[in-house]
Amino acid sequence: MCVIGTASYDGEADLPPLVERAVELARSMRFPFSCHPAQGRLLALLAQGRPAGLIGETGTGCGVGLAWVATAADAAARLVSIERDAARAEAVRALFASDERVEVLSGDWPALLEHGPFDLLVLDGGGSGKVIGDTQVDPPAALRCGGSLVIDDWTPWDSWPPRERGEFDGVQGSREHLDRARLHWLQHPDLLASEVRLTATLSTIVAMRR
Repeated sequence: MCVIGTASYDGEADLPPLVERAVELARSMRFPFSCHPAQGRLLALLAQGRPAGLIGETGTGCGVGLAWVATAADAAARLVSIERDAARAEAVRALFASDERVEVLSGDWPALLEHGPFDLLVLDGGGSGKVIGDTQVDPPAALRCGGSLVIDDWTPWDSWPPRERGEFDGVQGSREHLDRARLHWLQHPDLLASEVRLTATLSTIVAMRR
């Protein structure tokens, strides 16, 4: 998920046909939060490295990220994605109707974990990835040994430990504090993790289960 994701495809050339169709679906449904092209290409790379793998995704949106994955994954792979908006989930099911590898669920993201453990698990950067709360992904339960985890839509940070800008007296960015959600993943004892910068303003966390 990226706040300017769908718009970032304006002017993009040589997209895979399935990705183009998913972007058009996002535009027709006025959905702005599609997977950024740079993130999509990273997902395609990771998916191609998981032959016959089980790949999971939270936050289907209009299927742009799923299209990148499906384009690169091999014929024996299985892809399961979940979307909480029923109308979007149904539209994406129609988009992938001819691909027997793909299953699109409708519901909240924790329900996806019932279909694991996964070889590759892509977490939307929203509640399932950035908010450290009562419900959290447990890597040993969610991933097969050596399985990969991807969490998108971070703002790059060049110092350590990473910090995030908050609000003070209603002024955005006037106070900084430790980015505990990012540290949760980068320092997780069950993961070998790194942050990958995709653009000047966008990064993603890629991790592998130890």
